[in-house]
This record gives sequence, C-alpha cells and structure tokens, in this order.
Amino acid sequence: QVQVVESGGGSVQSGGSLRLSCVASGDNYKTYSMGWFRQAPGKEREGVAGIDATGTRSYGEDNQGRFTVSRDAKNTLVLEMNNLKPEDTAVYYCAAAEYSRAGVGWSGDFGYWGQGTQVTVSS
Repeated sequence: QVQVVESGGGSVQSGGSLRLSCVASGDNYKTYSMGWFRQAPGKEREGVAGIDATGTRSYGEDNQGRFTVSRDAKNTLVLEMNNLKPEDTAVYYCAAAEYSRAGVGWSGDFGYWGQGTQVTVSS
C-alpha cells in the first residue's frame, strides 16, 4: 500500500499563488501514478493535475497554464498554483494509483487518497 500526506494550502486573494505538496510512502510508490484532485461544495470531484510513473503529465480543463505539477525522484508531488481565482476554492486531495499510466481524467483509477487540504481564494 501507499500512504499520501498533503501539506500547503490556505487562503489567498484572487490573482495570488499557492504551493501544495504531497509526500508518498509505502511499497513501490515509484511505480504509481500520482495526482491532485479537488472538490468544491456542491460539486463533483475533478482532476487538477498529475504525473504518472512514466513522467507524463495530465491536467484538468482550464488548469494548464496556471497550474504546474512536478514530481521529484523520491516521493514528493508538488502543485504550483498561480493566478488563482475564486472558483479554485475547494478541498484539494493528493492521490496515488497502482497503474503506471493513470491520468487525472479518471479518479476511479486512484485508490489511495490523502485527507485533503483547503484552498480558499477570495475576490
């Protein structure tokens, strides 16, 4: 199994930036895909950005260009968010998938989830 723990998040004004980090631990996490998802009140969970085990990135709609995802050789997935908008307000979750080529277009592939971290963007 893989455990994932998020950090970062918080409150920022519109146009600001935030950085989220996710540390993975456990068996064979390097062969797992990892990604960020978010869920706003009253809305479905949606993919934000991720990197699979081959290094291929995937982004949710309208995120690429404002959000950048990176993954180091060890065990950390980082999401850099710039030019944040009030509609980015949500709980952000880090997740890991046993599949080496899973993208954030389908959350069902991701079986390991963190507790989530709140991101609030005020206008």
